[in-house]
Amino acid sequence: MNTTSNDFFKTQVLGHPAGLFVLFFTEMWERFSFYGMRALLVLFLVSSLGLGGWDWPRENALALYGTYLALLYLTPIIGGTLADRYLGNRKAIIIGALVMTFGHASMAIESNPFFLYLGLGLLVIGTGFFKPNMTSLISILYKDFPEKKDGAYTIFYMGVNAGAFLGIMLCGYLGEILGWSWGFGLAGIFMLLGLLQFTFAQSIFGDVGKKPNVEDKTIETDDHTKIEDKLNPFTIIDKTIIAVIAIAGLTWIINDPLSKIANFNILSIGDFDFSNHTIIGTLLLFVYLLASRIVRYSKITRDKMIAVVFFAFFIIFFWTSFEQAGGSMSIFAKDYTNRILSGNSALIFNVIDVIITVVPIAIITWVLFLLFKQTFKKYLISNMILGFSFVLIWGIVIWKINNNFNTYSYEISYPTYQITSTNDKGEESTKEFAVINKSELPEGAVLGEKTTVIRASTEFIKNDKISIIDIDKKGVNFKYLPEEKAASISTIITANVLRKKENEIQIPATWFLILNSLFIIAFAPLFSKWWESKYNPNPASKYAIGLFFLGIGFAFLAYGASGIPQGAKTASVSMAWLILAYLFHTLGELCVSPVGLSYVSKLVPPRMIAFMFGVWYLALAIGNKTSGKMGEMIDDITVKYDISTFFLIFTFVPMAIGVIALLLTPVLKKLMHGVT
Repeated sequence: MNTTSNDFFKTQVLGHPAGLFVLFFTEMWERFSFYGMRALLVLFLVSSLGLGGWDWPRENALALYGTYLALLYLTPIIGGTLADRYLGNRKAIIIGALVMTFGHASMAIESNPFFLYLGLGLLVIGTGFFKPNMTSLISILYKDFPEKKDGAYTIFYMGVNAGAFLGIMLCGYLGEILGWSWGFGLAGIFMLLGLLQFTFAQSIFGDVGKKPNVEDKTIETDDHTKIEDKLNPFTIIDKTIIAVIAIAGLTWIINDPLSKIANFNILSIGDFDFSNHTIIGTLLLFVYLLASRIVRYSKITRDKMIAVVFFAFFIIFFWTSFEQAGGSMSIFAKDYTNRILSGNSALIFNVIDVIITVVPIAIITWVLFLLFKQTFKKYLISNMILGFSFVLIWGIVIWKINNNFNTYSYEISYPTYQITSTNDKGEESTKEFAVINKSELPEGAVLGEKTTVIRASTEFIKNDKISIIDIDKKGVNFKYLPEEKAASISTIITANVLRKKENEIQIPATWFLILNSLFIIAFAPLFSKWWESKYNPNPASKYAIGLFFLGIGFAFLAYGASGIPQGAKTASVSMAWLILAYLFHTLGELCVSPVGLSYVSKLVPPRMIAFMFGVWYLALAIGNKTSGKMGEMIDDITVKYDISTFFLIFTFVPMAIGVIALLLTPVLKKLMHGVT
């Protein structure tokens, strides 16, 4: 199929075809919805019932989070295969986007567990159709221009992170300020807009992606001549093993949160738990299946696919550590980081927040303008939908900025009581609790009073009586609730306003998650130029550099948390360490993730591309589920050692794998047969 015979390469935007930016914006809205929901999920699950959350233990929330992420990266194997054989990339993308739209709509009804679980399930299914076929479509469109693939994937990855930036910032803000349903609902709105924008602009790709990718049976040799590659159909044994792997793997992944949340273990017989045996056996079967299929290909194809397997091995360890961002690092931002600024620091932050909010959106809007200049009349409906999306974005951003500058800090006092108890050793300990309006005080309670600071967009004066709620039930973070909302909540505390504090703010915990996307938007063009220059590192070196950067980021967190006592549930560490961690994690991600997709597309024959992207996403699934399992250990490690030790694990493991990547450089170079 000649990809250059359609409109895709006739119009140029920033040195690349305008059609690439249709995919850029489609992926941007899908990532907006995904990362917007991801920013809220764990915080929603662990938040108190009084704030509309489910008040789950951290372990349960992180187990569900890890399972959700793992399933997101497992279903692309199915979606990629269906697209390769029956649907074609474009139809699969539309199906996936539609299913995800329904998933986000279901999650907006977050107060009902059925709809939240249904929403997560639909998102998993929809991603399976959408994710592998977006990346496959770029691969096919650029197959005659391999030298531009790294740059194209990096620009595409900017779209991914532009969507992540906007989704985390706006869905996270609406979810924390207005309510969880607002954040989950906004994610669904932009998923729908992304679906419509792609549907009405897809003719820009000509015939590419309309039909299954079965025509091209050739691959390139190391001297770039074309040879026929033998077909490799799935045997009955292959299909049986796939069925066993799928059933056993899905059972284990679903059983992990189910055994914690519902206390129901599918893999337990009597007193014996088969969970560990099941996952180990499943992984061994998968390795056998992959190896048995690879050896059936011709030598060059076999070598290149072995190289992909090595890269997938590296990526497992990278994402195991990196995906702590939405789990343990979010908890660290919420419970262990000093997020309160006052005086000039608060003013400076507000100004910086406006800049980092407005400037990236302005840049993306400029890219939109360049696309409009090339395609507006020919793809009018699609561009009108895209334009409306940005009008909506700017409207929400202006409201956010205005709300921030019209939200005030108040010092308040609230009643407390102390209870003294004696343990088995005769040691006395005293604990202090806030007085809940509708609760009776225990016998022997000693009344007292404490002060704290809250944020509200309502004007109060001295001695006003207001309703607050203890967000974490730890006596640390409190939130003001309007009377109409407070009337239906049983855990309300009545507080007294002491004074209005000038220029004091509390940064939302979700704000730190935008740093990753912000840094990618800033640094992606530089890395794209680096990959196209004569100083472009070899693939193994890119992975090693990425893993080293990742380890350095966690080293900053480990050092910053070194003063937190063993077993502490809260602390007030400088936010500088978290910012530095996100910076170095982002630099690592830019070395690993976009170039990983590019190398898969270069090393795999076109007729197998979507399936192999599915295998690639399987590696991501293992990494993401492992990240959830590791994140669950935060409380145990904090109690037995300290939280600094928890982050040191993620410092040393990536660095060790980075050294292995460097040592394997000669082997990988030989396996890749000249692919760079």
